[in-house]
Parts: sequence; structure tokens; C-alpha cells
Amino acid sequence: MEWVYIEDLKGHIDKDIEIRGWLYNKRSSGKIRFLLVRDGTGLLQGTIYSPDKDHPLFQTFDTLTHESSLILRGKVREDKRAPGGLEMGITEIEVLQVAEDFPITPKEHGTSFLMDHRHLWLRSSKQHAVLEIRTELIKAIRDFFDGRGFRNLDTPILTPSACEGTTTLFETEYFDQKAYLSQSGQLYNEATAMAFGKVYCFGPTFRAEKSKTRKHLIEFWMVEPEVAFATLADIKKLGEELIVSIISRVLETKKEALDALERDTTLLQGIKAPFPQITYEDAIRLLNEKGNSISFGDDFGSPEEAAISEHFDSPVCVTHFPAVIKAFYMQPAEGRPDLVLGLDVLASEGYGEIIGGGQRIHDLVLLEEKIKEHGLPREAYEWYIDLRKYGSVPHSGFGMGVERMLSWLCGIKHIRETIPFPRLLYRIYP
Repeated sequence: MEWVYIEDLKGHIDKDIEIRGWLYNKRSSGKIRFLLVRDGTGLLQGTIYSPDKDHPLFQTFDTLTHESSLILRGKVREDKRAPGGLEMGITEIEVLQVAEDFPITPKEHGTSFLMDHRHLWLRSSKQHAVLEIRTELIKAIRDFFDGRGFRNLDTPILTPSACEGTTTLFETEYFDQKAYLSQSGQLYNEATAMAFGKVYCFGPTFRAEKSKTRKHLIEFWMVEPEVAFATLADIKKLGEELIVSIISRVLETKKEALDALERDTTLLQGIKAPFPQITYEDAIRLLNEKGNSISFGDDFGSPEEAAISEHFDSPVCVTHFPAVIKAFYMQPAEGRPDLVLGLDVLASEGYGEIIGGGQRIHDLVLLEEKIKEHGLPREAYEWYIDLRKYGSVPHSGFGMGVERMLSWLCGIKHIRETIPFPRLLYRIYP
């Protein structure tokens, strides 16, 4: 008898097959017993009918508990009343294990309890839906860049130097020297972009930030494109097209998962490029009008990002940031050396930054000055300086955090639910 996944059942109607999964729920109604089984790809209702109350399948049914593992065999048939419109008439149940006292019950559980049991919480319908959308989001990102001729060239996780600043680095021993867990693949992306024209890296990044906000993870995943010859305007357009493409893909393919999360997608459906664009100085004025006391030279925190994004019905692009709050490699604005050609894209509905990037310095002398000005060890950046010696060109890129993007798509208020096993300031278990 053929083993079939629930998501593939439509091609097996009126056939005898087997389903391998876990008991999600069960109920009785007179001479009928119902088993709701999940296999990771969907839910299937199986039925057992018998006028004999001592039927062997009924006896097996009685032993089954929530999350017991089993194999069901029987014939698949259409039934509009059943989940997914299909049902199995069960002829055989093979019990692999009867689960004992599954700890996550229908009653309310505190966040700490659920996070301690994250390895089991993943099986719940809403957590499952979030991670289904995450899978589609990652596929959409890769398809977007692969379909536009980008090369996926992964960058090191262990690095000898900092990208975003030395205060948030995880330091480790690397034989007889120090190394750091990567904050970003950007610097290495710049090297590969000079070899391949347009590239992206996609992987885990690490920030040793002592932050407990709902928008921060210690370990998160980021996609980072870098494009030779691209300006700030070029990379802004690329970011907008990426966001629109992702939203369209997820709305089309993951409606059931979004419905399970009770996500109102009205605003998402209306998002189109180009997005509204304001400068950092415009944003400061907007915040001041809203009663925020932020002043020029202050960086945006989560409250400021939320306040700006709530002012728009779509994502908003903020550009031209003060040089003092941005990294050493950012290209100064023409005629305003106190500003750099940075780009932040803030998601709508108050979700804040989902893209951060901009145009990079391509002038050798200026880069050398910035490295010295920021007190960085030149020897660690000699290879990076080389990129400005041998055929330097204007170039730009950005980073998009997968978890922040997913949080917005799903309407989740805390980022910890957007990754299977979150690493937070005071949590590294399980």
C-alpha cells in the first residue's frame, strides 16, 4: 500500500493508501469514530464505522492520545464537510507510540512555559502556520534574486573584523587569534560583486545586543544583495521590487496559513512600488510633530520606527542619514558630507525596519580616512581596501531580516515566533 502525504491526497481519491502521522484530535458520534491526523503537510479526517461497540478498531481508538504516532490505512474519498474536502475510511490502524500527557493542552499557557517547550509548541496550528509562511518567504527571496541573474555566494560566519561596529560582536578563539561571529556578509559581498556583478548571500547573522525588545533576536537570518555600479536609487528600487514580489507570492500561495493566523491582509494587498520616500531630516520633523523629542543625530529606536511607519499605508523609504550614526563604509551625500546615502525601509502597520542598506564608499582615500576616523585596525581591512585599488566602482546593497519581514507578513507582535528556535537575551534553551 502506497505511503502518501496529506498535501498530495487529491491525486489518490478512491485509492487505498496509508498516511503516517500524529493524532491531532479525536471524537466519537454513535457508531462512528473520527480521527484527525496531521503529518506535517496537512490535516486529514479518518473515520471508523461499525455497529459493533467492541470492534477492534474502536478499542485501538480508545487507547490513542493527543500526539500519538500512528499509521492509518484505508480508502480516500471526497467529503466537503471534512478538513481539506477529503476523508479516509480507515481499515487499519498501526500504533507506533502512544504519547503520554502531552504538556501543551488547550488551556492557556504562559509565554515562558511555551518557550521552554518550543520543541513541542511548533506542532500547534498557529506556530505551524507561521513557519509554513517562513518557508515560502525564503523560497520567494531566492527565486526573486535567482530569477534576476544574481549569484548566491555565501560569506564567512567566522570573520576577523567587524561590519556594523565592535560593540555587538560575539568573540571566539580561532586557534592563535581572535575571530567574531558574523554580523553581516556585506563586506565580503562587495568583493564577490566586483567579481560577479550582482550577488547575494543568505545565512545566519549574530548581534550581541543586550536588547529585550519584541523586534530583536541574537541570532537571525538575513539576505544581502550587493550590486556593482548601483546607486542609492538603484538599490532602493531593487528593495521595493523584492518586497512587492514577496508579498504577492505569500498572499497567493499561503492563504490558508494566513487565515489560520487570522491575519487581515487588506493593507498588504494594496502595497505597490514605488514606496513613499522621505529623508532622515523629514522623519525628524514628522516625529517632532507627533510629540517625539528626537533631534538630529539621534538614531531611530523601535518607537520612532513604528511612529514613522504608522504615518503611511505602505512601507516607507527613509534616506540620507547622519554620518555619525551609520557605518564607516557609507558613501557621503554630495554637498552634505554630514549625511550618507543610507536607506532604511520601514514596514507599514508599525512594524519598523525590514531593510537597511545604501551606497558604499568607492573612493580609496575616503575609505582609508573613514577607517582611521572610526579607530578600526587597518590590517584587518587591507583586503577590503584592495577593492578600491583595483577597478573600484560605485556599488550598493542592503540587508533584509527574514524574521522581521515574516513578523510583518504574519501580523505577529513578537519576533520570537518567527524562527523555529529563537535565541534571545536570556534564552538559549531549547
